Amino acid sequence: MSVSAVAESILTKYEPVIGLEVHVQLGTKTKIFCSCPVEFGAPPNTNVCPVCLGLPGALPVLSRQAVELAIEAALALHCRINPFSRFARKNYFYPDLPKGYQISQYDQPLAEHGRLDIFAGAKKRIGVTRVHMEDDAGKSIHDGFADSDRFTYVDLNRSGTPLIEIVSDPDMRSPEEAYAYLTEMKQLLQYIGISDCDMEKGQLRCDANVSVRPRGAAKFGTKAEVKNLNSFRFLKLALEYEIERQVELIESGGAVVQETRLYNPETGQTVGMRSKEHAHDYRYFPEPDLVPLRVSDHWLHEVRQKLPELPADRRERFVHQYGLREYDAQVLALTRELGDYFEAAVKLSGDGRATANWVSGDLMGLLNAAGRSIADSPVRAEHLGELVALIAKGELSGKLAKEILPKMFESGATAPAIMDRDGLRQISDSGALAKIVDEVLAANPKQVEQYKAGKTAVLGFLVGQVMKASRGQANPAAVNDALKSKLG
Repeated sequence: MSVSAVAESILTKYEPVIGLEVHVQLGTKTKIFCSCPVEFGAPPNTNVCPVCLGLPGALPVLSRQAVELAIEAALALHCRINPFSRFARKNYFYPDLPKGYQISQYDQPLAEHGRLDIFAGAKKRIGVTRVHMEDDAGKSIHDGFADSDRFTYVDLNRSGTPLIEIVSDPDMRSPEEAYAYLTEMKQLLQYIGISDCDMEKGQLRCDANVSVRPRGAAKFGTKAEVKNLNSFRFLKLALEYEIERQVELIESGGAVVQETRLYNPETGQTVGMRSKEHAHDYRYFPEPDLVPLRVSDHWLHEVRQKLPELPADRRERFVHQYGLREYDAQVLALTRELGDYFEAAVKLSGDGRATANWVSGDLMGLLNAAGRSIADSPVRAEHLGELVALIAKGELSGKLAKEILPKMFESGATAPAIMDRDGLRQISDSGALAKIVDEVLAANPKQVEQYKAGKTAVLGFLVGQVMKASRGQANPAAVNDALKSKLG
């Protein structure tokens, strides 16, 4: 069956069912059960101790900071925080898991029953089943050494790094919805500051559970899990391939097998890795070296007070408070730093829409060209607000402002300072303006006659000539008035 035929079958006969498991590295200074530093790029096996190496007799101690960051994430996802949760041992053997088990949460997780709203052509609410805490494994290195064809190297620096796993309900029905969910999730977690979510550093990883079923059917199909998707693009491509593979298999009379698969970016295909484990395969049992975690109402209130305004709430407020279009609100609320910058600029400009245009257009263009972020902008927010205010007061034309902003970006100086330094003050003096207008009218007798004959559209041409003669320093409104007075 061709790809196009499969796609048509998906649309008409089958419905994908997708759930995501998102693993997030918490932004703590130390590991979850010991005081070893969390440091990306450190020499192999240097940030380790008896606890994260799993040596006999070493006892774990739970990080309070890790718990608070996990609670913040769960609250931002509108989850119910369980006052009592328990850690468990998830037993399996792997070379980079020195203890022979992972400390995770099983039947009594930290938080449950949350939600995340996404937009993928239409607004949709995705349920969050649970948020639980766990420690990370180490890292197996399969290449980069002269004898990599014979040996696998193990770096245990990552062992014991604090993670949360966010498990969604199986509510997504297309790769596009899954992409939108992961995008919104990353923005939310970065916004509240619990993780940098740098996928290249392994701080955000995703597993996808995907199945297909006949449209209208209530029962889910047999699912396959695609592991370790470390980019948004790979998530979308892997889901597209896996959905087509399952439909093609069913259409040809076969059956989907429940298994764990890996996505190969070079071939664009998923390949079988192992049969899918069930919970009993891990032989879960309560972690005997850790007491249950209890979250009091007082502690929960303290953590809740730390939460900033969430991105979805901020987007909505930008639309209503500043009269922005939804698209502009999305752009300006994309990061917490960008939203803060915009609001600081508006305080001085007093004009939300104009400020939004200058921030998202001209300033972001300069920042992108220089490879800088808004947090590293040489133009301070109050200086940009001052620039917009000068335009509104008629002390500066938009054309001059576009000439001044790059100079502000280059020097860090204010708009008034550059205007004085470079002689870019707007000409509002009636005498000076009248002289320029007289010169333009004398140089364009044909257009003057056309205007007097009733062809008033040429006024725009004459305004342009005055603005050109004044090097953009004339006040456009004053130019209009002066020309009409002279020509009238």
